[in-house]
Amino acid sequence: MAFNDLLRQLGGIGRFQKAQVSLVILPMLLMASHNTLQNFTAAIPTHHCRPPAGANLSRDGELEAWLPQDRQGRPESCLHFTSPQRGLPFPNGTEANGTEPTEPTEPCTNGWIYDNSTFPSTIVTEWDLVCSHRALRQLAQSLYMVGVLLGAIVFGHLADRLGRRKVLILSHLQMAASGTCAAFAPSFPVYCAFRLLSGMSTSGIILNSMTLNMEWMPIHTRAYVSTLAGYVFSLGQFILAGAAYAVPHWRYLQLLVSAPFFVSFVYSWFFIESARWYASSGRLDLTLKALQRVAQINRKRDEGAKLNMEGLRSSLQKELTMGQGSTSALELLRRPALRRLFLCLSVLWFATSFAYYGLVMDLQGFGVSIYLIQVIFGAVDLPAKFVGFVAINHLGRRPAQIAALLLAGICVLANGVIPQDQSTVRTSLAVLGKGCLAASFNCIFLYTGELYPTMIRQTGLGMGSTMARVGSIASPLVSMTSELFPSMPLFIYGTVPVVASAVAALLPETLGHPLPDTVQDLENRRRGKPQRQQQEQQKQMVPLQASAQEKNGI
Repeated sequence: MAFNDLLRQLGGIGRFQKAQVSLVILPMLLMASHNTLQNFTAAIPTHHCRPPAGANLSRDGELEAWLPQDRQGRPESCLHFTSPQRGLPFPNGTEANGTEPTEPTEPCTNGWIYDNSTFPSTIVTEWDLVCSHRALRQLAQSLYMVGVLLGAIVFGHLADRLGRRKVLILSHLQMAASGTCAAFAPSFPVYCAFRLLSGMSTSGIILNSMTLNMEWMPIHTRAYVSTLAGYVFSLGQFILAGAAYAVPHWRYLQLLVSAPFFVSFVYSWFFIESARWYASSGRLDLTLKALQRVAQINRKRDEGAKLNMEGLRSSLQKELTMGQGSTSALELLRRPALRRLFLCLSVLWFATSFAYYGLVMDLQGFGVSIYLIQVIFGAVDLPAKFVGFVAINHLGRRPAQIAALLLAGICVLANGVIPQDQSTVRTSLAVLGKGCLAASFNCIFLYTGELYPTMIRQTGLGMGSTMARVGSIASPLVSMTSELFPSMPLFIYGTVPVVASAVAALLPETLGHPLPDTVQDLENRRRGKPQRQQQEQQKQMVPLQASAQEKNGI
């Protein structure tokens, strides 16, 4: 509570908060571009085999003489005749009967011809990631998701060790460099390596941006900042659709969404490190400098001048004496209070991401252009996140999280029993479910940051994001169960968030509560200890804490 009082004393939401929050959130406009970039850079255009180099098309009866047709009457993508078939491509009327051609065929041995009318160049057309090499296209996206998972682990831990600002600066540089290098990749393996690095930096930027903003904002504004970040991320989906339409060449598009991070890398040096993190790390001198600098920017010089080391030591005694413990990920399992949070939040992160990517895969049947689909995906998030914001800010974090997951699960389960021919109803339910999961993502970022104490907040967010990546990786595997029963994937995608909504009920409410700084704060919250009693307990601890500070040379 003391730190929140200091923020209000130094201007609350002043010029500093407005400027830094805006600059920190701005790069998130391109985060959605990198997450779904391969929808465009790895698009698969219509293609068919290239005829042998010595083929005389005018003599053979044009290109069709080399190409068998599938059951829909379209040229096969991965086969060609071993010799030209003059006349009907399917002798004896086999095409009408829907049977396979009787003439010998073989896989494409001379490359492919692609329809470049929509996508003049993609990684698929450049490196022939089709037919027997089609799985390599998914490998590139999977490696990106692996990078996001690794980034959540690595950068989450480093941020608690080194600070939010330093890791955020590093993440911006890594995103700019790896994304730009991917645009000039000479081969597919090199491209995959740089995409993995881009995925790592994605986690570093998102997690540290959310935490840095949250730790500089007063209690009553945290939901606003979290919702603003969610909207900026959603607007990025519109930007990607427009950019991909204007710049269809994959290398130019990759460069377009990566180069701006060089700009954010430069101005991120001017960010002010979280004073709350400084205090929890025991660096009182840097805490004082950061608060005085904020006071100056907020035109509260007199209030800043009143701050001194003794006053801060008295106000932030809890952070100085109890925030010196280890911040490794093992602490999440070693301490009972943290273990309870970690297990419950892991289920929420996994369920949200698992169902989200399951629905995105199911939404590919709109029957419209890929650009319009991208816009629809972004448009669905806007009203969903607004409703989520109202629920978060008025009903509380826990009810909003439970409602979002429960409603999403019900929508997906309903889709599993509705007949396939009722496409309008199925699509509407899928869109509603996707919007609920977008609201769930918006809530869980804020909720997780408010539940974990400052000493391990970033590590906790990193582990939560890691579980989300596990969910996104597991989601495509579940789609394989459709071979057993067509609606089986939907039943699984729907059951997981319903179960997670029950787990969310086990978590405490954080609406209107100060951010916890230590594990002791979590224990007090779990036991329902009144704030007044906590303050009296802290006063009784002052002599002991002062003695401990003298021994530590503080």
